[in-house]
Amino acid sequence: MCITNLNHSIHGIVAQPSSTIVSKLHVMQSTFPTKVSIVRNQNPIDATDARLLLALVTQPRATAIALTGQTGLSRNTVQARLAKLEAHGVLDSFERQVPPAALGYPLTAYITTQVTQRRLDEVAAALASIPEVLRVDGISGQTDLFVHAVAADADDLYRIAGRILAIPGVERTNTALVMRELVTYRIAPLLRRRAQQPR
Repeated sequence: MCITNLNHSIHGIVAQPSSTIVSKLHVMQSTFPTKVSIVRNQNPIDATDARLLLALVTQPRATAIALTGQTGLSRNTVQARLAKLEAHGVLDSFERQVPPAALGYPLTAYITTQVTQRRLDEVAAALASIPEVLRVDGISGQTDLFVHAVAADADDLYRIAGRILAIPGVERTNTALVMRELVTYRIAPLLRRRAQQPR
């Protein structure tokens, strides 16, 4: 992505985080128990599931009968597999498919955030209360959180970044504005690879 950076700090000199990566991950797991991705996949998608999901990527509103024709699977198999995938949380919510720009938020920014570790729960709750914050990930490295936010314009982004910086427990933020989307979110290449693997 093409980005520009804006640095924000509540201190003239920002100290390096004293916690280790291991302890940071421990805090992340206790704060975001359902969002940590560093876990073993308990329900892997097999080649048949991948074929079905590829058909849905092509035609998201396809009926079970249409999917049967595209995949060569029986209608019962299609319905059973879809039910299993939904139960395992593989099928994402419709919410993710709504583009923020259609709601009047054409600007996208990624805000890395350093926080006081003991206040991580409070910071996460405060971030969740900001409508323009779409997602927050706990990460390893020099910063603690990776915040995905949208804004109506530059002034709106300045307001949002300031609101995040004002959260008790936030020590420093670095705002990167997306100038151009070069590769859109996609999962089809991985699905195609999985569909071609032995069942």
